[in-house]
Amino acid sequence: MTAETAHAENFLKLLFQGNGTFQPAGPGVSSLPSQYQRQRVRFPTNEKAGTIVIDANNKFLYLVEGNGTAMRYGVGVGREGFGWHGTVKIGRKAEWPTWTPPPEMRARERKKGRILPVSMEGGPQNPLGARAMYLYDGGRDTMYRIHGTSEPWTIGHNVSSGCIRMVNADVSDLYERAPIGTKVIVR
Repeated sequence: MTAETAHAENFLKLLFQGNGTFQPAGPGVSSLPSQYQRQRVRFPTNEKAGTIVIDANNKFLYLVEGNGTAMRYGVGVGREGFGWHGTVKIGRKAEWPTWTPPPEMRARERKKGRILPVSMEGGPQNPLGARAMYLYDGGRDTMYRIHGTSEPWTIGHNVSSGCIRMVNADVSDLYERAPIGTKVIVR
């Protein structure tokens, strides 16, 4: 573990104050508009408890709890031309994941004058943030992720290349609640 990763892990422990209860604190978290802050809401659905439902139009991710409720999180979603819909499953999970931008993303960014690395180790500057849940369809990686971000101002916006981004504290919370195999519906 690098010093940078250790520092980030300690930061997350401070956010959760060691008892598993999130306290809105830290860079950008408390500055999220109230509708994008994590909260339990009424959510009538026929989906089973544990299912994740992403409302891409309204920029919310719901973790169905059953009994007509869900934990709601604010998210950033795919920008114009990169949005998608469908039903997938969490096929893999990683803490402080390595980011490997696909070749087409690297080529697209190169045309804009921005050179992306072939790979970037996990840490606070990594675009995947503190946690990533890899979305699979029929056992195959879709290349889409539910992942963290150190850019909280992007929550509530169409900003990504198709991934679902969350503030690091929220993606860490969801990561603990959603096991591999969790059904994810993007609407």
